[in-house]
Amino acid sequence: MLVLLEDNVPNLGFIGDLVNVKNGYARNYLLPRGLASMADESNKRQLAHQRRLADAKKTKVLEAAKELSTAIASLSLTIQKPVGEEEKIFGTVTTQELSTAFLAAGYQIDRRVITIIDDIKRVGVYKGSVKLHPQVTTEFNIWVVAQG
Repeated sequence: MLVLLEDNVPNLGFIGDLVNVKNGYARNYLLPRGLASMADESNKRQLAHQRRLADAKKTKVLEAAKELSTAIASLSLTIQKPVGEEEKIFGTVTTQELSTAFLAAGYQIDRRVITIIDDIKRVGVYKGSVKLHPQVTTEFNIWVVAQG
């Protein structure tokens, strides 16, 4: 079944892409959630209009991601962890903790788009990155401090 994507769908495509998917996937997942619309040959004019709308939405989403990227690039998240000898932390810093720290800072970032670049084993400053859009990835600082 040929569908036009109205939103970015992981492992499938981006806004405005014309993709061929299985009937059940389109009927039971993509169409009910508004992620895609039907792309029949009989309604080519409507398809062209939908593609223009999707392109406009794509540029709007890209601009929003770029704005959020500049805000996140200047952000430093502080994570408190229990420490032992030689300032080694117990456990590790997870993307879920970083997502919660972003939420406390006023940004709703899904944990699945956060990547911890450095290996975090001690108290200190580390780097992380967030993939906000397929074309926009930004880095931020992670401060790991002793708890208590």
